[in-house]
Amino acid sequence: MNGESIVVGGKYRLLRVIGRGGVSRVYLGEALADGKRYAVKEMDSVPDQASGFGKGEKRAAGQDVGGGMWMEIRMQQKLHHPALPHIWDAWEERGKIYIVMDYVEGVPLDRLLREEGARPLDQALDWGLQLCRALLYLHSFQPPVIYRDMKPANVILRENGRLVLLDFGAARQYRARKRRDTVPLGTPGYAAPEQYRGRQSDVRTDIYCLGVTLYHILTGHDPGEPPYRICGIREWNRGLPRRLEQVVKKCTAQQRWRRYRSCEEVIRALERCRGRA
Repeated sequence: MNGESIVVGGKYRLLRVIGRGGVSRVYLGEALADGKRYAVKEMDSVPDQASGFGKGEKRAAGQDVGGGMWMEIRMQQKLHHPALPHIWDAWEERGKIYIVMDYVEGVPLDRLLREEGARPLDQALDWGLQLCRALLYLHSFQPPVIYRDMKPANVILRENGRLVLLDFGAARQYRARKRRDTVPLGTPGYAAPEQYRGRQSDVRTDIYCLGVTLYHILTGHDPGEPPYRICGIREWNRGLPRRLEQVVKKCTAQQRWRRYRSCEEVIRALERCRGRA
């Protein structure tokens, strides 16, 4: 940041860039009041005329500013789970939207898999169960929160062995009687077929993405790279349990009705895989 001290919202000093996206930056931020550190996400806002804001005016996330983005931010502020970073503050100023959330230190799973390859079975099962429980929490809301972008790049491994799920940019709430997602989002190689076909995502969409992520963790092979397919995990490693291969296959079935109906079912299936071939 060229040595400059930038303060946003009158409360947070931006220290350095720690992440970048297509339309956003994430800074390591520091609260002026107590020095506590946060991740501060900065995104381009809608033009002042379209948002109804006066030039340079600030609005809190709880106010009605229009647009699906603020609806999703308000939804995320309700989340309280150890595997999910909490949003503490959000506002708009000078044409930018700022979101202040927990700063999570650790290693992204995609980097770990790239550098070290497939994970040991016990660790992979533990990670799969942790991710299942995080999704189960999201799905327990009424209506359910659908994450839609489970992949190793969005998961951080902390020093204590716990996983944290990041980047809720694709998350949305399920809407009964709605056939399509408002905005189709997902990552090639990890997104479920219905995310490409214009259909509304549901809990089984997250189960598909979870299955692909578990496949990557167990085999070390990224389905987002050639040969762009998911085969049986035992084709890569004959030592993996047959029962677990069936679990991954059921999670990643092309037809939704063939998948598990809930993350509770997936948790029970993964628990049964512990210590069995």
